[in-house]
Amino acid sequence: MELKIYNLSKSYGDKLALDHISLSLTPGVYGLLGPNGAGKSTFMNILVGNLPQTSGDILLNDRSVSDFGQEYRKLLGYMPQQQIFYSFFTARRFLEYMAVLKGMNVKQTEEEIEWLLERVELTEHAEQKIRTFSGGMKQRLLLAQALMGNPKILVLDEPSAGLDPKQRILVRKLISEVASDKIILIATHVISDVESIAKELILLKNGHIIRKDTGETLIQKLKTQNSEKKITLEDVYMHYFGEKAGQEDA
Repeated sequence: MELKIYNLSKSYGDKLALDHISLSLTPGVYGLLGPNGAGKSTFMNILVGNLPQTSGDILLNDRSVSDFGQEYRKLLGYMPQQQIFYSFFTARRFLEYMAVLKGMNVKQTEEEIEWLLERVELTEHAEQKIRTFSGGMKQRLLLAQALMGNPKILVLDEPSAGLDPKQRILVRKLISEVASDKIILIATHVISDVESIAKELILLKNGHIIRKDTGETLIQKLKTQNSEKKITLEDVYMHYFGEKAGQEDA
């Protein structure tokens, strides 16, 4: 499976949010790094069909995703940055609702809900109204719904925002476990979210992809310019974006 983004642009009036982006993605985890306003959320919303691009195309196995119609959306799992729920739903009812939208059968729905609630540590809160959830609990529930139906393309916008360090590790472990047959794109400005699990990092700045490479290669390239200093991905982030990377919530 290969997802190709070809010459993709998005304009809002006179503002060019994405400027002729081209890249190729195959199964595995990719970290989409960039400061606020870089275009990460716009890019992801176009990938999942929530926004139309101004120009360019997205190809799945060399066929435009516009030709797939609903079949393309069935391949997608999406976790938005905004926490939008029907607050009167319980966690279980919310996942059942999402399963219906995804066209899942009853047996598959029941099995996946139990598995996912356990994996995101919400089993004991399954019958609890979402309006009573903390921000971190809502975030883990959003990840669970994105994973329902075994999507082949998983798009996660700041998946660990609001999570404590233990929960961040839980989320990274779960994403890594399901990544072998999926294309997973994680937008974040926190290096630790993707440092240990991403096969490549995509650096996005002002609507442009300025680098796409492994973390190790990005470090080595910067190290040649700073031979006496120990280089980390935080240094790489500072070098390309001129600001410090985000930090994990305490």
